[in-house]
Amino acid sequence: PPWLILEPGERPRVQDEASAFAIVDAHQHFWDPSAHYYPWLNDEPPVPFRYGDYRALRRRYLPAQYRADAAAYRVEGTVYVEAEWDPRDPLGEMRYVEKLRRAHGLPTVAVAQAWLHHDDAPGVLERQAAFPFVRGVRHKPPPGAMLAARWRRGYAALRPNGLRFDLQAPWTQLGEAVELAKAFQDTQIIVNHAGLPADRSPEGLAGWAKAMSRLAALPNVAVKISGLGQKDAPWTIEANRPIVLKLIEVFGIPRCMFASNYPVDSLCAGFSTIFDAFLAITRDLSTTERRALFAGNAVRIYGIAA
Repeated sequence: PPWLILEPGERPRVQDEASAFAIVDAHQHFWDPSAHYYPWLNDEPPVPFRYGDYRALRRRYLPAQYRADAAAYRVEGTVYVEAEWDPRDPLGEMRYVEKLRRAHGLPTVAVAQAWLHHDDAPGVLERQAAFPFVRGVRHKPPPGAMLAARWRRGYAALRPNGLRFDLQAPWTQLGEAVELAKAFQDTQIIVNHAGLPADRSPEGLAGWAKAMSRLAALPNVAVKISGLGQKDAPWTIEANRPIVLKLIEVFGIPRCMFASNYPVDSLCAGFSTIFDAFLAITRDLSTTERRALFAGNAVRIYGIAA
């Protein structure tokens, strides 16, 4: 496969790492708010957002723009994640993604929209799963939702349709996710954006680490190392190294994936800033381990064919 580009034990020169390690970007978005309706991108006023003012994202962002941002790297595939498309038409987003794939070769696979507490959730999941490139769904559950019977009825329809669940929630809600993972042990959960460690105070990081460690004890949970930006703060190796290394420690190499969260994280850093940092932070790992973090784990967890 194209992402296996180094022999076991082979270590590239530092200056060659960007091109030597191919990437399967485990979390990215495309959108065109001039042609389609995304409430958060189209409506005024903007909604509260963890990175602050996001008006710079209210522009077309398609495969050409992504390839330009990622030009320094060997991106061999991507996982598109639903972009909060018009909630009245969850299937319309995947029809749009289907056209992008046909025209541009990206994304490779996709995570679709679904509202698990809606009565029609099982039918929506079945229709989303009918797209051959759809691998899962994302729903950002409000507090308490993951314990609610109605929400769980929708969640129970994931596994029969061969779908994974991308979970995006603050780490303070992850106790619910522990119970969810225990109740549905055959459903793969993929925690988005490192469990959102927004509070970088010692107390905040301790709470985040405890929550993530509890989740990591469950074998059906994986994590994307992405979305590490902070409001009004630069994206630095020093700030994010402890987050990356803690996740690798508690989840283990096989259940961690690097991702750009582009274009959202363009508010915080350039694509190369993020991936250069991932390269630097993992420099003491073996080539095999790094290859898994940058590509191989995403290939396996999201079922991307060679």
